[in-house]
Amino acid sequence: MAKQLDLLDKKTVLRSLKSLPDRFNADDAIERIIILEKIAAGMADVEAGRTVSLEEAKKRMAKWLK
Repeated sequence: MAKQLDLLDKKTVLRSLKSLPDRFNADDAIERIIILEKIAAGMADVEAGRTVSLEEAKKRMAKWLK
């Protein structure tokens, strides 16, 4: 069973799906749900303190962009 932080809120998912046009393909709906899941995971990381400072992010990006 997933932890509470891993679960999506049905109201949030429904609100996102309602914003789609009247006709859409399954990929559009699945993409929205995946994005919501990624946002929830990111928010859980923030709450758990699994973040880096802006300066550290800049250093890491500088290495990647070489």
